[in-house]
Amino acid sequence: MGALEGKVAVVTGGASGIGLASSRRLVAEGASVVVVDANGEGAEKAASELGGVAVQADVGDVTHWPRVLDATRRLGGMDIAYLNAGVTTGEEDIVKLTDEQYRRILSVNVDGIVFGTRAVVPELVARGGGAIVATSSLAGIVAFSGDPIYTLTKHAVVGFVRAVAPRLSENHITINAICPGLVDTPLIDGEIRDSLAGVGFPLIPAEAVAEAVLGCVLGDATGQAVVVQLGREAVPYRFGRPPGPRAPGVEGRIPPEWLADSGQPAPPKGS
Repeated sequence: MGALEGKVAVVTGGASGIGLASSRRLVAEGASVVVVDANGEGAEKAASELGGVAVQADVGDVTHWPRVLDATRRLGGMDIAYLNAGVTTGEEDIVKLTDEQYRRILSVNVDGIVFGTRAVVPELVARGGGAIVATSSLAGIVAFSGDPIYTLTKHAVVGFVRAVAPRLSENHITINAICPGLVDTPLIDGEIRDSLAGVGFPLIPAEAVAEAVLGCVLGDATGQAVVVQLGREAVPYRFGRPPGPRAPGVEGRIPPEWLADSGQPAPPKGS
């Protein structure tokens, strides 16, 4: 019996890369998986391999989420949502950024997380709790200048996860962001891949990220940004505390979440 026997998981961007590796890892622990991808053929291939269900969907389109939920209901409900789908612009120069590039990356990388969370929370509540994991990036906690808009979207994912976690924990739902460095996925195109190989820079296997995803699913911590780097154990990033005001008498009225680190424990799932 695996740790996820009888559980149902949704994985977006599940046809390749981190999504496919994570789907395989979840299935290995006994979960049934709904593979969601804009590439319908790829989703079908992955679902066939995993004995799961395929759904072709654009995660940034709110009208597509009902079909995802319908697929999970056919399997009995939803316990896990891995909101992983993401794209890059590949544009370093902000002046050359097109409107189309900007709207597309916001739709997938930000709307896909927000719309996905909004859609799955009622389903998880109905099951007594569960886990949400969202793919951010090391670019979600550092200033990666190679693709500033990608960096913007991944910072947005981390901020959203940290902010929504306390309220979700009231319903026994954890939510965490995965922040890997450079991973060996189709997002690393040929030119970048060749450049990295030329300087001997190793890429993180997608399976290592999948292991960190599983850790978030099985753990009780919430609101974390979990960093995954090659050869290191996945660890939550420790955010520093911002300076507070010095006006007399205001210290006790500062919302504690403005100063406290993230990574608070959530009530046990399903309790």
